[in-house]
Amino acid sequence: MNHSMRIVLTMAIGIFLCLLDTTVMNIALPVMQTGLSTSLTQLSWALNVYTILFASLTIPLGRLADIYGRSRLYLVGLSLFLIGSLSSGLAANVGWLIAGRSLQSLGAAIVFPASMTIGIQSVAPEKRTSAIAILGATQGLAAALGPTIGGAVTQFFGWRGIFLINVPFVILAFILCLRLLSWQHQRPIGERLDLWGSLLSMTMLFSLTLALVKGDDWGWTSGAIIGLAVTSIVALDAFLFAEAHVDQPMVPLALFKDRQFTGSAIVTVIAGVFMVAIMVLMPSYFTRVMGKSELMAALMITPTSLMIFIFSPLSGFLLAKLGPRLVIFSGSLAIACGYGWLSVLNPRAYWQLVIVFVLVGMGYGIVIGPITVLAAGKLTGKLLTASQSVIGVFRQIGTSLAVAIFVSALSTNLVTAKQHIWQSTQDQVASLSMSAQAKTDTLATVKTRLKQAEPSTTASTQGISAAKTKRLVKTNYQAVVKKQQLQHAPVAVQHQVYQQVQQKVTQTVAHDNRQIKKVVHHVKVKTRSELDWAFMWPYRLAMPLAWLMLGCTLYFERRSDYLA
Repeated sequence: MNHSMRIVLTMAIGIFLCLLDTTVMNIALPVMQTGLSTSLTQLSWALNVYTILFASLTIPLGRLADIYGRSRLYLVGLSLFLIGSLSSGLAANVGWLIAGRSLQSLGAAIVFPASMTIGIQSVAPEKRTSAIAILGATQGLAAALGPTIGGAVTQFFGWRGIFLINVPFVILAFILCLRLLSWQHQRPIGERLDLWGSLLSMTMLFSLTLALVKGDDWGWTSGAIIGLAVTSIVALDAFLFAEAHVDQPMVPLALFKDRQFTGSAIVTVIAGVFMVAIMVLMPSYFTRVMGKSELMAALMITPTSLMIFIFSPLSGFLLAKLGPRLVIFSGSLAIACGYGWLSVLNPRAYWQLVIVFVLVGMGYGIVIGPITVLAAGKLTGKLLTASQSVIGVFRQIGTSLAVAIFVSALSTNLVTAKQHIWQSTQDQVASLSMSAQAKTDTLATVKTRLKQAEPSTTASTQGISAAKTKRLVKTNYQAVVKKQQLQHAPVAVQHQVYQQVQQKVTQTVAHDNRQIKKVVHHVKVKTRSELDWAFMWPYRLAMPLAWLMLGCTLYFERRSDYLA
């Protein structure tokens, strides 16, 4: 293996770790909530702060590395990521965890764009496509493997392991960088940081990602979310104006005059939405609805990661043979077919879901490799850094959009599902012939479980227990004794009355339990149907976006034009 390929693979380690941590934490949230004794709302900040800061800081920190030396800042980024990983893994409370994740994201915002630029510029021009394809495949594979690795590590090493597992790999990358990278850097004469562009880009991206990840919690029509949306739009307008009127823009707007770069940015967002939606929602479906463990849920979505692992490296090399348009169209079509099948299948049949995972994983793998190559084009220097930083930001926006769209839709659907289950249960109980008290108790139990637990636990409502039957016999017997004034009756008489009451109560309870069993069966069927709908409906709503992705393939060149 030659020196340049060693550098590319070393950069791939940094890229993998940065993007792995965007999704590795999701599946471990319930365990972390218990371990840190905190609310899910507070814990969600540890998840969201990484996405928000990573997206906000990637462009300015990438530009900073261009000016002051990529190799030096790369080591700074690795150091911050290492400290953040250690802090997160050793966190004693949620505040400590959030601080650690903030340091991680700061390091990732330095490491990611620098990794892409160092890796690409370390190889000869004729081998550039291979290097970009490797780095691009690493990005897609890292994000896809996040839930699988998170579930496995949590199962065997606890939730702290998902952060501490970074430590040996960061140290390895650090040592390799010291041995492989060049440390000679001449600061370009007259180069300076675009301060206004930096400030406006950070404001715009911070407002946008915060609005997307917190929209469901705060309410999409709340003052905070509307304010963030307005801020992001105003900051975007100001950013575009500023970049068009400065000598050294943070993001050269000329990048977007390249149709293939524009197409790459759009497809990166849409493909990211489809991928993250599968990798985030389906493990939740397996754990919350089907009752699988975190490890089993992670393993069940492994076919997606496997397809990305196979097709990402291959697709980058197909560009010269098939051309960008046909390659991107093929991947987009596979994703669209996967979502089309997902909209009509039975999610309880795992083999049907495997078809979806294979199609979406294959499609995403086919798309993500060439996208990175096409975004880089023949750019060099600060244009190359800007292109990779922008594509990285669009990838984070895709992740945030997936969370905003699918998690918000799921939350709304779960509320609707509970309402449907409650109304259906009321109708079913009202139609049955059992005692008024049994009806009241059954409805009260279902209502309590709907409020306090996942809807999937509602179907476990039990009938009248033996202990409760004894209490009913005792209560009814005492009432009969008091009513008929049998307090001083002979023991034999009292015993006879007790047996009569016991027989009557037992018969009534048996009848009521048969009726309750019907209710339980009805609630179980209804709950299953409603939960399947709640999880699957967002995927069905996403179908128009799949066809939009197919239309975006027109941005890309045919083979004849690409090779001209």
